[in-house]
Amino acid sequence: MFKLGNKLKITEALCKSPNIATMLDETDRKALADQVKKGFDIDKFSRTAWERRMQASMDLALQLVKEKNFPWPGCANVAFPLITIAALQFHSRAYPILHQGPQIVKCRVPSEDPQGEKQKKADLVAKHMSWQRLEEDQPWEEQCDRGLIAAPILGCIFSKSYHHGPSGVNRSDLVLPQDLVMNYFAKSVEDCPRKTHVIPLYRNEIYSGAKSNSPIYLDVTNDEWYQAPPKTSDPPIDKMREDRRLGQQAPVEPDEATPYKMLEQHLYLDLDQDGYAEPYVATVEPSSSTLLRLVARFRWADVEHNYKEQVVRIKAEEMFSQKTFIPSPDGGVYGLGFGTLLGPNNEAVNSILNQLIDAGTLSNTSGGFLARGAKIRGGVYTFAPFEWKRVDSTGDDLKKSIFPLPVREPSAVLFNLLKLLIDYTNRISGTTEAMVGESTGQNTPAETSRGMIEQGMKIYQAVFKRMWRGYKAEFEKLYLLNGRYLGSHVKFGPPLANLVVGRELYLGDPSDICPEADPNIASDTMGLQQAEWVKQDSLRTPGYDTDAVTRFAHKKLHIENSELIFPGKEKIPPPPNPKVQVEQMRMQSTQLKVKADLQKFAAKLQGDLILIQAKSQELMAKAAMEAAQAQGVERGHKLQALQLLISAQKEKQDDIRDRIEQVLKLAEMLHGEPGAGGAGQEGGGGGVPGMAPSSLHEAISAFSGGAGGPPQG
Repeated sequence: MFKLGNKLKITEALCKSPNIATMLDETDRKALADQVKKGFDIDKFSRTAWERRMQASMDLALQLVKEKNFPWPGCANVAFPLITIAALQFHSRAYPILHQGPQIVKCRVPSEDPQGEKQKKADLVAKHMSWQRLEEDQPWEEQCDRGLIAAPILGCIFSKSYHHGPSGVNRSDLVLPQDLVMNYFAKSVEDCPRKTHVIPLYRNEIYSGAKSNSPIYLDVTNDEWYQAPPKTSDPPIDKMREDRRLGQQAPVEPDEATPYKMLEQHLYLDLDQDGYAEPYVATVEPSSSTLLRLVARFRWADVEHNYKEQVVRIKAEEMFSQKTFIPSPDGGVYGLGFGTLLGPNNEAVNSILNQLIDAGTLSNTSGGFLARGAKIRGGVYTFAPFEWKRVDSTGDDLKKSIFPLPVREPSAVLFNLLKLLIDYTNRISGTTEAMVGESTGQNTPAETSRGMIEQGMKIYQAVFKRMWRGYKAEFEKLYLLNGRYLGSHVKFGPPLANLVVGRELYLGDPSDICPEADPNIASDTMGLQQAEWVKQDSLRTPGYDTDAVTRFAHKKLHIENSELIFPGKEKIPPPPNPKVQVEQMRMQSTQLKVKADLQKFAAKLQGDLILIQAKSQELMAKAAMEAAQAQGVERGHKLQALQLLISAQKEKQDDIRDRIEQVLKLAEMLHGEPGAGGAGQEGGGGGVPGMAPSSLHEAISAFSGGAGGPPQG
């Protein structure tokens, strides 16, 4: 077991120290850095075969080709995209299923909750943690997108969850398997006693970490390795492959903008030399074996002592979560991807395809042999359409002297073999015609096609469950980080501007945290079928909570703002009483009848008014004639009588106009909502207030206060 020259006592201050390396002397720091580098080399050597497979898988996925000079320079060199298609198909299904809208995290309520308080708390935790992933840690979703395209190729990806001190944010970064070096036969990432994360550190990051008020790195600004450009340890072949993969030419020599490659090793050290190794994190610059940082990977509260005050157990803080595509059957900690499973078939398909192309090229451009009997000038001959060459030989001599090189056309056997390999490769990757959206045939029944697609999704469904477990482990670590580093009362920005949470919200069981996605549903179609079945069964079977059924259907349809669209039956006002509705309909019918009668009565009054106006005009004309011829007393009396008749007719006209105005006003009042008061309330008499008049006479009496019915013409 590795031991330092001077031992350190495990105290609470040591657990909280930002850099334990300041407590070590130069000799111990050098020895510890050498030990870290040695462990890294051992673990890297144990996974040498895996690195070769991973490198070949990445080359096939990116369709990189090597230079070929066989069977001749410039021969066919095509890379068929089998692994690329498989990776894209998995990514296109996994990404929308695992990341459904703004709700990423779910908090379960394991026990009974009659008052609903636990559910409210769980919903608050889910909303806040989802906001942290999508808004506070903005690179997280993009890195998840990248990870889901890399996982089917490499076999697994990792996420590193930690508290970022400078920003005060809990982050979760994507870590590719080539950057996390572990012993190949470790049981799991959590149980691996030594794992090294190869991280890039820029010069400014090292400078700020060493010169800040609370330094996290040793001050190495005067060291020789810091003053010089970073040293690259990649072999030339790997470097060339990386350049081709990036599609660019890397600089021959690193400059000041090139990051340093640091080894951040999570390991166990017995600093107090009591026989029990404690978990730490050591950061080392490998080219100079310089220890920059050493920090405890546990809290003082996680140290368990026996009755003799001896340390017997320490619960280490784990940062890495693994998302495995397919577990490795040889027991390796790294999973298998399409790159390993389909690599040999992809190589065979590439070889056969290139052979077919070369055979076609040779068949189309084949040469032959010329005998001496062909009298043709030497040199290279080229032919153009409609061109004839003059020769000194006869046709028979040319036919006898020219012998074409015997070349076969592209082999049908090779083509059938190529199709066979592609078909079986598609079976392994689940990218058959039905799975990629192509038609299975015009006469294929819908239920048969649906069953074929469902069986084809079984492969993806198993992978989704593994990915779901990886996300669950990641969210559990973030839950614990919130319980340690979140403030007491923190107010957050949009869209949770009014949400105030505190670390006391995260003191429960982290196992209740899980992804919002359902691991048993591998496509949107399956979710829609599930929602449709629940909706239909709720109509047939009593006992369903209709609000919960509607919310479930909205979630499967990815409908946002479900609470605004459907507030629930408790917030909807109760339906009106049927008896009241019947009475309102009867009153409305009565009002319509009375209104029609009023309109007819108004029309009759209009006719009477026209007759009276005509009679008044006749009397006025007669009076004018009598006034012109008036000479005696008798004519004066006649004229006076006519004027009295004219005055009576005017009074009658005014009376009829008033009645017409009253009738029209009453009809306008009856145009309102039935049962709203009508004439009974407005007039103050004649009938029950709030009830519609039942007849024309009652309406006019109610309006005029019982002054009488229609006027007599």
